[in-house]
Amino acid sequence: MGISPRQFETLRQRLAAPRRQAADPSPAAAGPLRHSVILGIDPSLRGTGLGVIRAARGQMVALEFAVIHCPPAWERSRCLGHIAGTVRALIQRHRPTVGVVEGLFHARNYQTALILGEARGASLAVAAEAGLVLYELAPRRVKQAIVGYGAASKTAVAKMVQRLLNLAEEPPSDAADALALALAFAQEQGRAPLSPLKRL
Repeated sequence: MGISPRQFETLRQRLAAPRRQAADPSPAAAGPLRHSVILGIDPSLRGTGLGVIRAARGQMVALEFAVIHCPPAWERSRCLGHIAGTVRALIQRHRPTVGVVEGLFHARNYQTALILGEARGASLAVAAEAGLVLYELAPRRVKQAIVGYGAASKTAVAKMVQRLLNLAEEPPSDAADALALALAFAQEQGRAPLSPLKRL
């Protein structure tokens, strides 16, 4: 089957043109992913702190923050269900792509560690279910990033969070800790830290 002179010339031009290298669809080729909507979680059975921020063009804005209160009379199972449901609703409202949780610390006793772990697990399970990338930041690292002092008090953290996010009032302590986690992650993403962020 023959081809016309015009078809031959078109084919010759295609073969002579320099080939463009196919784009590499892998995440590594695209460079480090920068998350703009970040969820911070400060887990506790009776007062889990939540904070969602948007970080874009060097500006950080608080989208929502809250403390999940569970009365002492509630059974642990009811508290865990309430925590999971609240975190799920917050994620559905703001669609964060990454979650940052406070790192584990040495609890005073086994029972305290167990209860904290349950609250932490309830939050992380919901975030993972929603497809969030999850990271852990040590409390000292967060305080260093926000206040500049790794042993800063909760009050100092809350005041600095208020200033950084231009909030009208100082946020509740647990919510401030969650916002601080999100802010610390926003500051560290995209640059090479001395120690890598711990992914869960």
